[in-house]
Amino acid sequence: MRKILIVGAGQSGLQLALSLRARGYDVTVMSARTPDEIRGGKVMSTQCMFHPALQLERDEGLNLWEAETVRVEGLGVSIAAPDASRALDWVAKLDDYAQSVDQRVKMAGWLELFEERGGKVILHGVTTADLDSLARMYDLVVVAAGKGELVQLFDRVPELSPYTAPQRALSLAYVHGLAPRPEHPDYSAVRFNIIPGIGELFMIPAYTLSGNCDILFFEGIPGGPLDCWSDRPEPKEHLHRILGLIKQYLPWEYERCTEVELTDERATLAGGYTPVVRSPVGELPSGNPVLGMADVVVANDPITGQGSNNAARCAASYLDSIVARGDQPFDREWMRSAFDTYWSYAQHVTTWTNAMLQPPPPHVLEILGAAAGKEAVASRFANGFGDPSDFQHWFLDPDKAAAYLAGV
Repeated sequence: MRKILIVGAGQSGLQLALSLRARGYDVTVMSARTPDEIRGGKVMSTQCMFHPALQLERDEGLNLWEAETVRVEGLGVSIAAPDASRALDWVAKLDDYAQSVDQRVKMAGWLELFEERGGKVILHGVTTADLDSLARMYDLVVVAAGKGELVQLFDRVPELSPYTAPQRALSLAYVHGLAPRPEHPDYSAVRFNIIPGIGELFMIPAYTLSGNCDILFFEGIPGGPLDCWSDRPEPKEHLHRILGLIKQYLPWEYERCTEVELTDERATLAGGYTPVVRSPVGELPSGNPVLGMADVVVANDPITGQGSNNAARCAASYLDSIVARGDQPFDREWMRSAFDTYWSYAQHVTTWTNAMLQPPPPHVLEILGAAAGKEAVASRFANGFGDPSDFQHWFLDPDKAAAYLAGV
């Protein structure tokens, strides 16, 4: 039985660990926290997983909260005018529903499930020295912890990493009490609100420790009015500040917020990180290679909501590569090949996400405008969040966009 060590207990690491256990592998996961510590900690992210990624979880029997989690059945876009009115507003139905489960709920539950299914858990923060002494005991070491010292094992790839600083100041709050959008009171949708030159607000229906909720998530252009979180306000002040910004820039969304309250005292988060692509093979001081996955090697800004989706896809891709390897060694060449298979998909997500961080060019504004009057355009944009590889064919290139719009 092949022995595999996975460092990191997030979406990608635990999904891979559980999938490998189901196929008889001897798997150990290193986690810095217990399930109870995860549940009792601060929120870790926003997330909205679309149908293809959700199906990967279903296929492995990991969709433990699907029945009680609100279904996200649409995606809407609004653009604010200088006077804070709506210059553009539309919503499209998704072909298949999306869902968002608080990672405190999911990762704690998956870590417990992994132990129930015979997996080994080591509760310990991991340094490079720790990993160096452990690596020789395993056939394969996978690093799935996207933060901390171990990330430095993987070199940045400059030609695939155009940014050297965070492109958005991120701030979020999980809340109860958000009223439905009057345009679609009978179904839930992610609302993507654009404030030109300032940033974006996402309203994401989700599920947390206390049941269904919504995530208020600002992405602020650095140095602008939404970049105001360096003082790390306390949770109530954090929410108060978010609501004040919504009232100022997006009053139609503020109308829904009059009764909101935090889901818990750990339901706010602020920060930012630099989008980056790294080499998939890291080398420990002993010379042993380790394989990076998901955010460790491909970290995108959350403006396109692809983090958990990418992680799920990476876990599924690496699973296939590991199983196909059989008893052959997991050497550097195999590690690069496993990453290249994943990158054949992830490259499209990275290209699209990096493009969305820039001011929208004329052809993108034309597409968003056309979507307000043409259901087919709105639907293709909304469903592209489930499969971003489609955007290369019509959204990212002005000539392809013109040809597509002429055809509809």
